[in-house]
Amino acid sequence: MKTYIAEIIPKIQKFSQKLDNLSMLTNQHWVVLDELTQVKTVYIFRDNGELLIAVNGKVDKAKWEYLGNSSILIDLKENSYLFRHGFFDENILALKIDNKNEYAILINESKYQKELNSISAIIRFLSQNYIENPLIINKQGLGKQDIFITNIVFKRNGYTFKMGSYKEFSAKLSNGKFIDFYQKKSNEKYFIYNKNEIIIFPDKDTCVKFIEEKNL
Repeated sequence: MKTYIAEIIPKIQKFSQKLDNLSMLTNQHWVVLDELTQVKTVYIFRDNGELLIAVNGKVDKAKWEYLGNSSILIDLKENSYLFRHGFFDENILALKIDNKNEYAILINESKYQKELNSISAIIRFLSQNYIENPLIINKQGLGKQDIFITNIVFKRNGYTFKMGSYKEFSAKLSNGKFIDFYQKKSNEKYFIYNKNEIIIFPDKDTCVKFIEEKNL
C-alpha cells in the first residue's frame, strides 16, 4: 500500500472521528490513493472482520481487526500490517504506519471520482475545512448527527438604527443550511436575529458554537 508523508495530519487530529467508530468505517468503499500506478484499489471493511480488496474489479479476501488503542490490524495473504489512527472523517481515512511518520490514504469512493483523487487535492481539502475554516464539532446530542459549520464567508457591510454599523457573515452548516450572523463595528461583538429577539455574543467562537448547538 502506497504511503505518504502528510504534515497536516497531526495538526487536525483534534477534529478527527475515533477509529472505533466502526459504523462509519465498515461497509463503505474506501479507495486507496496510489498516484504512482494509477491502479484503483478498493477496500471494504465488513462487520464480520472480512476485508474485501478489489483491484480493477478483481476481488481478494483478507482480514482486518480493530485492536483498540486506536489501532487496526490488516492481515493479507503475504503479510500483516499494524496501522495507527491518523485522521478519519466521512471522506478521508488516514492510517499511520506503526513507528513511521507516513500514512496510507483512503478516500470514500463517492469523493474519489470527483475532487479527492491526488495527495495535493486531499491536503488542500483538509486545510480548507479544518485549518482555514476550522470545524467546531458539537459534542452534545449523542446518537444524533453532529451539525457543524463547514464554511464562513463575509457578505456585506450594513447599518440599522438599533445596531448601528455592522458586518454580515454567512455560515454554511453540514446539513446544507445557511445562517447569517453579524459583528457590530462599534464594539466588535457578534449577534444573530433569532425570531423576535437579538442575541449578542462576546466573540465569534461563542456565536459559532451557539449556531451549531441550536441548529437554528
